[in-house]
Amino acid sequence: QVQLVESGGGLVQAGGSLRLSCAVSGSISRINTLGWYRQAPGKQRELVARIITSTESTIYADSVKGRFTISRYNAKNTVYLQMNSLNPEDTGVYYCNLFGVRSFKVIPDEYWGQGTQVTVSS
Repeated sequence: QVQLVESGGGLVQAGGSLRLSCAVSGSISRINTLGWYRQAPGKQRELVARIITSTESTIYADSVKGRFTISRYNAKNTVYLQMNSLNPEDTGVYYCNLFGVRSFKVIPDEYWGQGTQVTVSS
């Protein structure tokens, strides 16, 4: 079983910073991508940032470019999201996402964390 556990959310004032962490555990043989998504109240879940592990290339939503940075610590199977210059529009539940192959499997699958709340006050 693959588990993703997020931490680091909270309440912050506009202009502030937060760092989210996602710890990956379980039997996984290959991680294709690691990413962060968010869902604001009444809105669909959207991609915030993603790392393609084979190339270490990153993708960001236009709304967070220049403010957020995704990174990972391979040795601990952890992915981070450093969020700076936060604004109220960044409020939402942030979910960690992994796309990869479980041990003894062939077909990749998608895994999600339980989410962590980020609230930015104006």
